[in-house]
Amino acid sequence: MSIPVIDLHYAFHPNANQLDDIVRSIRTAAMSSGFFYVKNHSIDLALVQRQFELAKELFDLPQSVKKKYDQNNSPSHRGFEEIAAQKLDFTAKADIKEGFYCGKNYAPDHPFVVAKYQNYGLNQWPHTEVPETEAFCQAYIDAMMGLSERIMQLLALSLNLPEHYFDECCIDPMVTLRMLRYPAHPKDAAADTFGAGAHTDWGSITILAQDDLGGLEVCMPDGVWVSAPPIADTFVVNLGDLIPKWTNGLYKSNPHRVRNLYSNGKSRYSIPFFYGPSYFTQIDALPGTIQQGERSSYTSCTAGEHMEEMYQRSFDVKPQEIPVYE
Repeated sequence: MSIPVIDLHYAFHPNANQLDDIVRSIRTAAMSSGFFYVKNHSIDLALVQRQFELAKELFDLPQSVKKKYDQNNSPSHRGFEEIAAQKLDFTAKADIKEGFYCGKNYAPDHPFVVAKYQNYGLNQWPHTEVPETEAFCQAYIDAMMGLSERIMQLLALSLNLPEHYFDECCIDPMVTLRMLRYPAHPKDAAADTFGAGAHTDWGSITILAQDDLGGLEVCMPDGVWVSAPPIADTFVVNLGDLIPKWTNGLYKSNPHRVRNLYSNGKSRYSIPFFYGPSYFTQIDALPGTIQQGERSSYTSCTAGEHMEEMYQRSFDVKPQEIPVYE
């Protein structure tokens, strides 16, 4: 079993028959692992390359500068994430990765920003040290939001819903752009040591750009872990936890993990973009995903409630859970 590559050309250049093929392919992938690659996705590849270059520049900054913009200064976890600050697999050690988090620049007086809701906090930009960070990240976020909106429309069609079914709940979306650096996997590491432990993502969809080193692994429906290697000019797309909740388990959000095993000692870089609906969006079974008389398999919640819970759980790292990585 492998992860399919879906050509999105006709999603942006409409042709009814080819669009139907795309929608069917997405439905098949969503009902299996919830993972697929996309090519011909409309994103300028130079923009992606520029973002990787920015990531390397940010992570090369002195530790004292990173501490100045540490995510612990932000109620929405914007800024730098130290190595071992997060534990995505609650049964394993903390993750051997460092990151830089940012999001859409919502206005300071936006009610969600004022309320300090997760994913709406003000960003911490290292203007003095890397002046182009804000402009480059906002350009990348804008591009990813456009692609995310189109994928959500294709997901709606795949569920036999109107194409623009999700548009309204995504007017003020929860978005996070992360740039990540994974040091080489430690020699003789314990079995419960990972760059990113096994987890599912939390929102609606994730769009991942990865460098050419590899390391991403996906748990398929049969329980077998398979590699999701880099494929030139593609993104990896995966469904987050809100999609199974929305579809009463019809569509999947499968576990995935990262081990930087193949880099010959080099750091691995990746850039995931996380996209979810507006904070107060009610997440209940969508029309057609639950039969009359049946009950949903999931507890009703808002997108924001789910997100707040997941952030609190994954960043509650105990000292004994920090691995030896140097």
